[in-house]
Amino acid sequence: MPEVAPDITAEELDKEVREELRSLPGDLSDLVGRHLVAAERALEEDDPDKAHEHTKVARRFAARIGVVREAAGIVAYRAGHFSEALSDLRAARRMTGSEAYLPVMADCERGLGRPERAIDLVRSPEAERLDRAGRIELTIVESGARRDLGQQDAAVITLQRLPELRDPQPKPWSARLAFAYADALADAGHQEAATDWFARAMAFDEDGETEAAERYAELTGAVIEDVEEDFDEEDDFDDAGVAEEGNLAEEEEEDAEALAEAGDLLSAEPEPEPQAEAEAPAEAEDSLDEDAVQEEEPAAAETEAEVEVEAETPGITPAFIEPNFGDVLDDETDESAQDQPKKKDD
Repeated sequence: MPEVAPDITAEELDKEVREELRSLPGDLSDLVGRHLVAAERALEEDDPDKAHEHTKVARRFAARIGVVREAAGIVAYRAGHFSEALSDLRAARRMTGSEAYLPVMADCERGLGRPERAIDLVRSPEAERLDRAGRIELTIVESGARRDLGQQDAAVITLQRLPELRDPQPKPWSARLAFAYADALADAGHQEAATDWFARAMAFDEDGETEAAERYAELTGAVIEDVEEDFDEEDDFDDAGVAEEGNLAEEEEEDAEALAEAGDLLSAEPEPEPQAEAEAPAEAEDSLDEDAVQEEEPAAAETEAEVEVEAETPGITPAFIEPNFGDVLDDETDESAQDQPKKKDD
């Protein structure tokens, strides 16, 4: 018998489950309840085999309790024991009268290599009594059964019929539905569309319920980095930034010293230049003024001409942009220009 952690109590179960277990003797009710809680914790820790051991104990002592057979069937399904899961879920269905287990039962048929029986459950009258979430899950199973039968296109169409597939608002089934559709598209050879839908499934799947991120990476070659690695890289960048700031501070000190030395040199009195070189002849100044006036007159004339040309040229406003046909019209013009001399020669 698997051990149960000492902090686990039957009080952690839902009120409805505790009510059903009260039909058992006091000590036995507590024992079964604690094993059910232990199984739930094992599933949360992604250990379905350990959970399966706990539910087998609960079923041994309470095989006639509907919630116990339901828990045993779900855990057996998660652990890959499809025949056992199917037996327990059928028993739970008889005891409780609920059809909620129908999608899991159909998927068990798939796991046992019987996709035809899965489709029979999909078409059964009991399937019509499922709620919205149950119908969506059953349709996902049907799509998988179609793929098992080699009917890839039918698998895609099966999911396309669901109006929930086009709902942009996130719902509890959005991630699984988008992933199933992307998987069906990929299996049917529609890789580009499958990539888009895997990306959509990633956006819906905040809890990592599906493998959408991994499948998207396979199709696109993208690298998925862990959050911890990102934090490590940020720390490395921070360390590099601190070191760079230290180097900048040292460079600033060196620049300050160089500026101080330059300031000392500039503050020194310059040697007087010869007076003869500082004085310019008046005649040279007059000649320079005349040359400047002569150069300014042609420049002014050119400016006026440019203004007139700009005024005559019509501007293109943002309201209309001339279409650019590329080199097509240019090629036709060149060909016509080459043909004209030939015609004259003829």
